[in-house]
Amino acid sequence: MEKINLRNFYAWYTQDEYIEVPDKVAEELIADKRYEQSHQRSIRRNKVDPLEESHEREVLIVIGRRDSPEQVFEMMERYCNLCRALNSLPEVQGRRIELHYLLGMTQREMRG
Repeated sequence: MEKINLRNFYAWYTQDEYIEVPDKVAEELIADKRYEQSHQRSIRRNKVDPLEESHEREVLIVIGRRDSPEQVFEMMERYCNLCRALNSLPEVQGRRIELHYLLGMTQREMRG
C-alpha cells in the first residue's frame, strides 16, 4: 500500500488529504498525471488554435467531503474510463461530445 496526497491529483482538494491506496492504483494515478502534463505541453508546443481555446471551459468535478475514499476512487475510475473513451475518438468528434455532453453547450454555441 502506498500513501498518496489527493491534493496532488484532484484540483478540488484545497488542503492536503492523505489516503492509502494499492500500489497499482498509485502507479495509475501517477501515470495519468504524467500523461496530462505531457498533453498540456503538446498543446502549448503545437499552439492550439485560439478560436478553439476560447470555447474551452474548465470542467470542475465536485465531490462532497463526506464521500468515502472508495467512492472517490470509483468516481475517479469512471472519469478516467470516460477520458480514455473520448481520447479514442477522432479529435473533432471527441471535442463535440465533450462540449455538448460534459460542458452543456448547444450546437449553436459550438459553431459560433
